[in-house]
Amino acid sequence: MAARAMPPKLPNVVLIITDDQGYGDVGIHGNPRIHTPNMDRIAREGVQFTRFHVSPVCSPTRSSLMTGRWNYRTSVVDTYLGRSNLHPDEVTMAQIFHNAGYQTGIFGKWHLGDNYPMRATDRGWDTSIVHRGGGLSQPSGVPNERYFDPVLLYNGVARKTPGYCTDIFASAAIEFIEKNRYRPFFTYLATNAPHQPLEVDERHVAPYRAAGVNEWDSKIYGMVTNIDDNIGRLIERLRTLKLEENTIVIFMTDNGPDRVRFNGGMRGLKGTVYEGGIRVPFFVRWPARLKPGRVDRLAAHIDVLPTLADACGVPLPGKVKLDGRSLMPLVREGRTEWPDRNLFFQWHRGDVPEPFRNACVLNQRYKLVNGKELYDLESDPAESRDIAASDPDRVASMRRAYEEWFRDVSSTRGYDPPPIYLGTRFENPVRLTRQDLRGPDASWKTSGRGHWVVDVRTAGDYEVSFDFPPRETAGSATVRLAGAEAKVDLAPRAPVCVFKRLRLKSGPTQLEATLDFAGAPAGPEYVEVRKL
Repeated sequence: MAARAMPPKLPNVVLIITDDQGYGDVGIHGNPRIHTPNMDRIAREGVQFTRFHVSPVCSPTRSSLMTGRWNYRTSVVDTYLGRSNLHPDEVTMAQIFHNAGYQTGIFGKWHLGDNYPMRATDRGWDTSIVHRGGGLSQPSGVPNERYFDPVLLYNGVARKTPGYCTDIFASAAIEFIEKNRYRPFFTYLATNAPHQPLEVDERHVAPYRAAGVNEWDSKIYGMVTNIDDNIGRLIERLRTLKLEENTIVIFMTDNGPDRVRFNGGMRGLKGTVYEGGIRVPFFVRWPARLKPGRVDRLAAHIDVLPTLADACGVPLPGKVKLDGRSLMPLVREGRTEWPDRNLFFQWHRGDVPEPFRNACVLNQRYKLVNGKELYDLESDPAESRDIAASDPDRVASMRRAYEEWFRDVSSTRGYDPPPIYLGTRFENPVRLTRQDLRGPDASWKTSGRGHWVVDVRTAGDYEVSFDFPPRETAGSATVRLAGAEAKVDLAPRAPVCVFKRLRLKSGPTQLEATLDFAGAPAGPEYVEVRKL
């Protein structure tokens, strides 16, 4: 892969990431059923990384992608219940490229914080068209929301938008590119598809169903085909605008598939640290600089930020410790000698990670799972033969490497979630959802209850309101926040209640919101806090 002459203009960047699309959900990886000509084209005309890894689930992957750091450094440990909010002190890819003169735009899924100071609009994105939380139809969105005609946030302002979500995001990304074609741009197209629920126009599903593919996979493949069509639209627009040659286009996904289907013979699914859960497509196309080829060296999400900064000549903040390394020597110089390293991946539910729980450490050849299962990925890529008993020294060495990493990342800032700010000019009112509800009884269920971690930035008078499904019986609602407590009675079938004036002290605190109907405690669907 010999380098070509460097073009004078700063390269543009289009980073495409999809949700729950596994390694096997592209045709070029050997799937005989799926139709992905545009994803395959990026791979064929660019550089294919065959050993690219991400976290087992989405928010941790996105955190590492945005920061170049292990997600356990960034306050992101999970996907919900306040565990997926990127700490405001972290420096994002968007901020770095914005500060270097790029116009930055995000279209689709952020999933690193719905409220100030953690929203996409707060983290360096000049243009932000996103959904809340981890996906449409989840508790962070509006009730009964679907993939068609969704309510999206346009630079923080909610707007119902006609059309299908992926089409909307791709069209907005194309419009952003057109608007900024005379200056460098960074476009982040992050689809929530093909994540559940499996909703897509029937015309994309019918060909797979007619070919004998089962109903679930037909819908998944139909959603992927729709994404592929939109990628084709975007690349064609780059061509007509004469931007194609000097635009870096990356295609990747955030974790493995959520159900058993073709996955290149790998073991495991989304949520696991076996290869099927963490090894994903990663294709880089840059016609002006890169010739087609393959890279078989180990790479990961933490490498994307330093790689793009290197490719674009964008300076990295001096005080930020990155865990990733630039992959440009591999693709620009065709280097075959590459220092081996250990990579670490872990995920499980809970506020605090536990050592060796659903965790792995891997290098170019070997992989240790949960501190006890050892696999030789060179001879056994399916992870079918545990060789730990025959190589105890390697097990011990890799355990020590994991333990050192775990101590390091855990000591960065700990695992307390960053607070949501109340009473600022940047977001007022603040809408709290079950996405960030905390506590032992917190959940997305109607019965879920708990608290939100907040910081009242300005003392004064506030109004608090609850939204909840109406009950046939009377009840009561109670709020506790920053030294104030209030209780109101609820009439039968009441859907809302309002606490009209609460005098709040400033500072970090918790907001507790509870409902009680005939002795059955519950929590509201949404809480809105307004500084008066």
